[in-house]
Amino acid sequence: MRHLRSILSTLAILLAGFAMQAADGDSIVRPVNVAYTAEYGAASLLDTYLTPIRYEGWHVRLGYERNQAMRFSPRKWLMQMSFGVRYDNVQNIVKNRTMHSLMVDFNWGMMHRWRDVASVKGLQLMGGGSTLFDGGATYNQYNSNNPVSVKIRWSVNLTGMAVYNMNIGKLPLTLRYQATIPVAGLFFSPEYGEAFYEIYLGNTRSLVNFGWWGNRFDMTNLLTADLHFGATSLRIGYRNTIENSWVHNLNTQVSTHSLVIGVSGEWMSVNPRRDINHNAKIITALY
Repeated sequence: MRHLRSILSTLAILLAGFAMQAADGDSIVRPVNVAYTAEYGAASLLDTYLTPIRYEGWHVRLGYERNQAMRFSPRKWLMQMSFGVRYDNVQNIVKNRTMHSLMVDFNWGMMHRWRDVASVKGLQLMGGGSTLFDGGATYNQYNSNNPVSVKIRWSVNLTGMAVYNMNIGKLPLTLRYQATIPVAGLFFSPEYGEAFYEIYLGNTRSLVNFGWWGNRFDMTNLLTADLHFGATSLRIGYRNTIENSWVHNLNTQVSTHSLVIGVSGEWMSVNPRRDINHNAKIITALY
């Protein structure tokens, strides 16, 4: 009987805790910050699997980004997800050869947030980790034996962000700088001169490589300004990407510089079967 009372008491405490958590969840609203962007700029590409010559040209990317305060500790933790499709059209120095690169990237991460840093109102600093999947191919139509270089990588990253909310006259403005650096991961690379037909025949040795700063260094820098004209904001900015790897006597160096332009805003989901709590605390992701 004593054990039964202990079990019932424990269940009652757990149910009370869940009820308090649900009540707290009802009193907090976490708007989703979403941005749709298009980018255009310059690309520089060196892939010695295809050619020892560096190619340069133009770069475009379509991107989607989502930021939201986490459910378990919304005031201190932020979730970020991004997705992008990018295309590079690059030529050699005499402009008589062209390579095409098409890549897809997906990133998800969490960051801890510090508000009003150094007593500066509106300044937020965030730091944490993320994971990235990136895949695609580079095509050189003039190569007869190895015309395609396949690129696949997965990485665990460090990421940090600074956000500053201010006003220019009566116009609200959000400035943001974010840097992401992979620390470790896995990436695909064939041997020097190895054709994909050899891989098809079963030569799969050393195709998957452990990536670290000794054989791979990547970095993304993103600077944006959101101009809040109303419910929807105009986003302008700059993105720089660096991707370097050296393995199996193969050297890959890719860098891009691009202008970012798009729209952003915050959306709140409403459950039609539940009443809206008008006293709920709104915790935004960036704004």
